[in-house]
Amino acid sequence: MKLSRRTFIASAALAPVACGGLSYEHGTPVTQPNPLPAIRSPQVGQEWTYVKKDVFSGKTLEVVNERVKSVGSSIVIERNTTDGYRLPDEIQSSWGMVTLDPQWPRLLSFSPALPLWPEKLSATWAKQFTTKYSIGGYSDSRMNWQEYMSVHGWEKITVPAGEFVALRFQNLINYESDDPNKVDCIRKETIWFVPQIGRWVARETSGSYQIQGQIGVVILEGSYQWQLTSYK
Repeated sequence: MKLSRRTFIASAALAPVACGGLSYEHGTPVTQPNPLPAIRSPQVGQEWTYVKKDVFSGKTLEVVNERVKSVGSSIVIERNTTDGYRLPDEIQSSWGMVTLDPQWPRLLSFSPALPLWPEKLSATWAKQFTTKYSIGGYSDSRMNWQEYMSVHGWEKITVPAGEFVALRFQNLINYESDDPNKVDCIRKETIWFVPQIGRWVARETSGSYQIQGQIGVVILEGSYQWQLTSYK
């Protein structure tokens, strides 16, 4: 599966204007820190709380608390909504390498693991990753996932948890759907990662696909935004 030029062109359609809804994040470009900040190591009890909103309506969908549950041969981050609803855990094989990712509409299991942030905190870094994924609970079916991660610079950004200097990067994803009727499946996410807290402070996602036999008709998926409200 190749990430074609058409994929990149189609990705431009994933930046819709949020008319009457939530504004997309905008940071202020800053000079790359020197020296580069170290990424905080995981420790049991570290927490991050995020508010998730629908970009078009501006409606708050949920508030999620993420907490490092265990650090060992793998790193487990347990997740709950603030009203007490238990969410699937996030599992990393090593810090920053996700094998079980609950951030998407369905729980995804990756093999090999995928990076959650750039390997180098440089404003010019970019790399393509290829892996296989399965839907949580259905490990017999493994599908293609190709991801192009590229850094777009350092920015000063303000979210409910405060003001941060973050590395902004983008993931452009071309994946094979478990639904054979869906083709040209694309996801795009923009992330503001803060090394000092070991996590992102803002994240936006959008997606699209086409239906087999109806090529040219692009169907947009939901567009969502997460912002950090607190951490420790």
